[in-house]
Amino acid sequence: MRVTNDIRPAFKAAGVRYVFAILHAHQFAALMVAEKGLGAMVSRSADGEMIVPSLTLSGCVPVRGSSGQGVANRGGRTALRNLIGHVIGGHPACLTVDGPRGPRGRVHKGIGDLSRQSDAVVLATVVVPTRRWIVSKAWDRMQIPRPFSTIHLHFSEPLMSRRDESLEEYRRRIQATLARLESEVDPEEFRYTEPRLPRMNESVSFGKESSDAGSEANRTGDIAARTRMDRYPKVA
Repeated sequence: MRVTNDIRPAFKAAGVRYVFAILHAHQFAALMVAEKGLGAMVSRSADGEMIVPSLTLSGCVPVRGSSGQGVANRGGRTALRNLIGHVIGGHPACLTVDGPRGPRGRVHKGIGDLSRQSDAVVLATVVVPTRRWIVSKAWDRMQIPRPFSTIHLHFSEPLMSRRDESLEEYRRRIQATLARLESEVDPEEFRYTEPRLPRMNESVSFGKESSDAGSEANRTGDIAARTRMDRYPKVA
């Protein structure tokens, strides 16, 4: 495995909570390099049933539900509440942000809710195996790493909800960041992402969240201070 822009060790040292936003197409590849104790919301679809045993064997914690079409559907609100508790308890979590039904690359609001309710930063994440099979007829173009391939793990700069930002605005910013990251590190598959790069009132760049920090240490400390603020009502 090769990792780009890995700020996780600094976050762990500073006690900063973090969650990963990944594409549904990347879940099998991500599973192969997942952290121990990672909480993963798993849909009640056939895909979800398939991945639960592998999650358990990898030391991850499957949380059942669905992040798509609103967190209230198919047990999603209960699953989200459990995942929030998992993150608050000091463990990272991961959401397939465009699942379970797509369209590919269309981020749902669950990741923004998870981030805000648990005071965690979001790391948009793209997983690219050097050799892979692509399930081209699947809506997400699911990718499966071939044996002996190297998995490249790419992280965006950390994202946090701003005080004057709505959940929808935060969702769109996460979506734009994930799309830009995929367009840079995996342009071949990015061609199939819809929507492409959503128009926003401001440009999104990986350095924007830390433009005033000056150093990784300062940036991590600043994020740590901001994530300790109880800013949002909790999910009932």
